[in-house]
Amino acid sequence: MATADRATVRKPAVGLSVPLVATLLLTGCASNTTQTLRQPTCPAGEDTAPSAVILMAQSVPTASRVPCLLPESLPGGWSYESLDVRNGMSRFWLNSDRDGDMAIEVRLEERCTTAGTTEIPTDRKGMRRYERVTQTIPDYLGTRYYLIDGGCITFDFHLTGDPGQTRGEPLALATTAVSTVSRAYLAAQVREESDGRLQLDPPAETR
Repeated sequence: MATADRATVRKPAVGLSVPLVATLLLTGCASNTTQTLRQPTCPAGEDTAPSAVILMAQSVPTASRVPCLLPESLPGGWSYESLDVRNGMSRFWLNSDRDGDMAIEVRLEERCTTAGTTEIPTDRKGMRRYERVTQTIPDYLGTRYYLIDGGCITFDFHLTGDPGQTRGEPLALATTAVSTVSRAYLAAQVREESDGRLQLDPPAETR
């Protein structure tokens, strides 16, 4: 799974604009709820994280990592739906032409409850993984949790495809398109793009 962990960021020709960063940092999460079609795309190469990922990071200021999307890794028939950001939580959805709209919800929160789950070997470095499957027929429903420092990344899935197929296979394929970016990387990006004038996380008294 690809992750972005670089401590410094090159200033690109395109990326998060300084005026937009300033607006986000001055207002926190501009309102209690912000829904947008902008993709929270993972940074790659010399590209930087888009404003959607910055907003997600600001919504959960304790989270050491922020989930993001690798659009090129989405399997056939899967697509991005939308992003919902609010104070204390962010989430985005993935649609499937076989398993239904909003078949997977990816959510970032400060904490989550893993009671009743089973811990299984993690497929993501530095994260503990827990899973709960609540229904297998006719729909495949459940929740997967990844515990990170200062937060929790949750996958809620509701797959409505053919019960005859291997139910976990589309879930496994789709979730490979979700990676994470470190908070340190995003903080460095904001500092560099604003020439040190702005911070990802303003002092507590200004929040």
